[in-house]
Amino acid sequence: MGLTGYAWAAMDGLTFANVGIGADEGEKPADGARDILLVGLDSRTDAQGNPLSKEVLAQLRAGQADGELNTDSLIFVHIPNDGSKAVAISLPRDSYVDIPGGYGKHKINSAYARAMLDERKKQQENGVSDPKELDQKANEAGAKTLIKTVEQLTGSTIDNYAAINLLGFSEITQAIGGVDVCLNDDVDDQFSGAKFTKGPHTISGVEALGFVRQRHGLPRGDLDRVVRQQVFMAGMARKVLSAGTLANPGKLNDLITAIKKSVVLNQNWDVFGFAQQMKSLTGGQLEFRTIPIVNIEYKTPNDGVAIQVDPKQVKNFVQGLAGPQPGEQQQAPPAESANKATTVDVRNSTNRDGLASSVLKQLVDKGFTAGDTATATARKKTVVWVAKGGKAAGQAVADALGGNPTVQEDKSVEAGHVMVFLGSDFKAPSGAEGPGSSQNAAGSSAVAPPPEQSDEKPITAEGVPCVN
Repeated sequence: MGLTGYAWAAMDGLTFANVGIGADEGEKPADGARDILLVGLDSRTDAQGNPLSKEVLAQLRAGQADGELNTDSLIFVHIPNDGSKAVAISLPRDSYVDIPGGYGKHKINSAYARAMLDERKKQQENGVSDPKELDQKANEAGAKTLIKTVEQLTGSTIDNYAAINLLGFSEITQAIGGVDVCLNDDVDDQFSGAKFTKGPHTISGVEALGFVRQRHGLPRGDLDRVVRQQVFMAGMARKVLSAGTLANPGKLNDLITAIKKSVVLNQNWDVFGFAQQMKSLTGGQLEFRTIPIVNIEYKTPNDGVAIQVDPKQVKNFVQGLAGPQPGEQQQAPPAESANKATTVDVRNSTNRDGLASSVLKQLVDKGFTAGDTATATARKKTVVWVAKGGKAAGQAVADALGGNPTVQEDKSVEAGHVMVFLGSDFKAPSGAEGPGSSQNAAGSSAVAPPPEQSDEKPITAEGVPCVN
């Protein structure tokens, strides 16, 4: 009780902002679950709008400000109402998406900057000249547009918003005593300052910032940076949720001080209510995923090379993990549906990222019971395997898939299960294109095959996996 009282008093200095979401008025998520947008900003000011010194900027390797404020990290977090588990879904900063407000299609990391610059100009025209007031109003407008962009892309309603700047990230990692990471190879990047040898490291401060910001020289560019951010956040969560941090007054005080200096939350976020919701989380119940990717080298009309995503596939993926939004009706089959007795396992034998997950969701929507998903050896033809005597169930799955795939018995299939191997010939039914399809939202006909992500085992806060 004493520790809680101390923390309550210490957290009184948190920075809150009006970012235009329901919780700003004190509302609670309608379904009891909580959807949070976590944002990493390349801001050159602290949470109160005070400019960082030249010495601090040089230490952080922040570079010269170009008049814009970009969002280097975007993570959508879904936490069920019982707080028993959570999933954090990364949205790569170069994802090419529609930005609400008449901005058109651009990289998602520019949504904040575009609205911020417009609002700053509007306020100046209205006679506002105080730098802090200009920053506050401009940043709130940027956050509102970013939230709307993420809501439109994911199909989910954001309940809470938290933004952290470069300095805050550095100081929070120092406050908790560093985070354990592991690298597959040596790295030496002059842009981010990341310089590490192959193998395990415990990093904090400027080193940690370099680790999560590096994208030059990585095999998959920004996608490898996303994985870096995921394993780092998993390690950070493991450290923060441990008794070593929460039961240590000194570490807790340092953590709270760093948070107050550099983190901005939406108005009326009940921080301690949220902490209570999170208290039962353990390492294996926090998963990190990445939205499905169509093309990692899409050439945009005006924004250079970006990451192409299919909005339908992103929504299906996010909703498959987060569940339906309040008021939405799930496409549940009738209770008497024969499909429910068939458990479908899906194997992705293509180079299209996230295909198995999205196909399984479509089959579940048609009444089948969800099995598991995984990757498999590449194959040209889609095939449906069934247990002995299970051809009727296999044919029902084949009909739901479309394309008339072959149905055959195989002794490796468990009774009551149907196993689908998606070949390169697979086309999504009912005109719903799968990831990597040549008919996609941005109209590219030549799609570079991205590396598999969504069907791989997700990163959790257990263990320290080695990454690029």
